[in-house]
Amino acid sequence: MQIDPTQIKTSELHAYLLGAVSPRPICFASTIDKDGQPNLSPFSFFNVFGSNPPTLIFSPSRRVRDNTVKHTLENVYATKEVVINVVTYNMVQQASLASCEYPAGVSEFEKAGFTPVKSEKVQPFRVKESPVQLECVVKQIIETGQGGGAGNLVICEPVMLHIQENILDAHGKIDPHKIDLVARMGGDYYCRASGSAVFEVAKPNTQLGIGVDALPVAIRHSRILTGNNLGQLGNVHEMPFIDASFEDNHLKNIIQYYSVTPEEMENELHRYAKLLLDTGNVHAAWQVLLAASY
Repeated sequence: MQIDPTQIKTSELHAYLLGAVSPRPICFASTIDKDGQPNLSPFSFFNVFGSNPPTLIFSPSRRVRDNTVKHTLENVYATKEVVINVVTYNMVQQASLASCEYPAGVSEFEKAGFTPVKSEKVQPFRVKESPVQLECVVKQIIETGQGGGAGNLVICEPVMLHIQENILDAHGKIDPHKIDLVARMGGDYYCRASGSAVFEVAKPNTQLGIGVDALPVAIRHSRILTGNNLGQLGNVHEMPFIDASFEDNHLKNIIQYYSVTPEEMENELHRYAKLLLDTGNVHAAWQVLLAASY
């Protein structure tokens, strides 16, 4: 399937883009109008783009159906301030309710049942129920177009962060399981970023991985190891060697049982290495695979 963006309706293109570029973090933006009336609305065109200076960008895009703009955009133009609150699983239904297009002057804090909290450095209120609230000044607004669906990139600089301590781990870092964030996908779908949905991918910051191309041919062309497995093996910074101190009874049993059928032994060793890799034990997997070459 191939799609030329200029040859389909904007609404159809919008659906494909949101379905493909996901999950997306949610900016729960709190603003006030020129008369001091509060507004609260979620946006999934949002991310962090730098830390020095700290930079967040969200986009209250023009509505596809009628090319109108949201109150949030009008408010950031008027006041150049916003509080960006994160959205967790425990508040996602209320945040969705706040996306309703209530008339100007109606407080989504009240409609959605959220608690407004006075900010320290900006005028808009914070959302008490959100575990991380970022008070921001608006540095620039970039309009990407004037038609329905066009983006309005609101470039923000956080000037005060509020973080609830109960979401921190023992090292004072934000624990993904405790913060329990949600993210937006296409259509009515969301993603819960905690529990079994959260996993780690080891990545050396200062040393280069040897790469998949440097793996022995038998490993690189394995019919059992997946692309993810090869990525794990290629992420070591130097080719491993046989560790004489490594002991593994299951490895010994495979070698003993399949010693007369080298091809079957290699397959079994690859299956065992895959199990080890799928649990994150890269060192042991390498030892198993190195045994297959002897």
